[in-house]
Amino acid sequence: MKSKYYILLLLFPILQLACEGPYISPIPEYPVSVSLNLTANYPTFKNSVNQYLIFTKPVTVTDRIGFGGLLVCTGVMMDDYGNSYYYAYDLACPHEADATIRVEPLSDRLGEVKCPECGTVYNAGYGFGEPLSGPSKHPLKRYQTSLQGDVLEVYN
Repeated sequence: MKSKYYILLLLFPILQLACEGPYISPIPEYPVSVSLNLTANYPTFKNSVNQYLIFTKPVTVTDRIGFGGLLVCTGVMMDDYGNSYYYAYDLACPHEADATIRVEPLSDRLGEVKCPECGTVYNAGYGFGEPLSGPSKHPLKRYQTSLQGDVLEVYN
């Protein structure tokens, strides 16, 4: 009977280490709510590849653009019907976690953005925002997107 308790006592710390909680981004939670009329306001963005929209200030009084601003991009590939994939991230570099230090698109590298402060390069064009090089261990903070007709909704 005692041997069962010893086994449980030995397994308990291992089980605690094996269970990780949910991922928590270093970028704090701020509201995100933006509606982008792609036909009326951003006609070249609709059905494009590797294009970016950057918002450092709200366009309308109801817009909420997160902690460091909003990066909305089209993916580096289209679906089988010629439609773009849309992704949205917070502009703040997660390694720096400072609202004023914002990632910038790299014009010479497809789907990649870079932090001017720490130098981390992130993959934004496939929807994950993971770091490709540099000191950051955290991905870009991602927000939800939903295309309804010609209006792209970005929210959290």
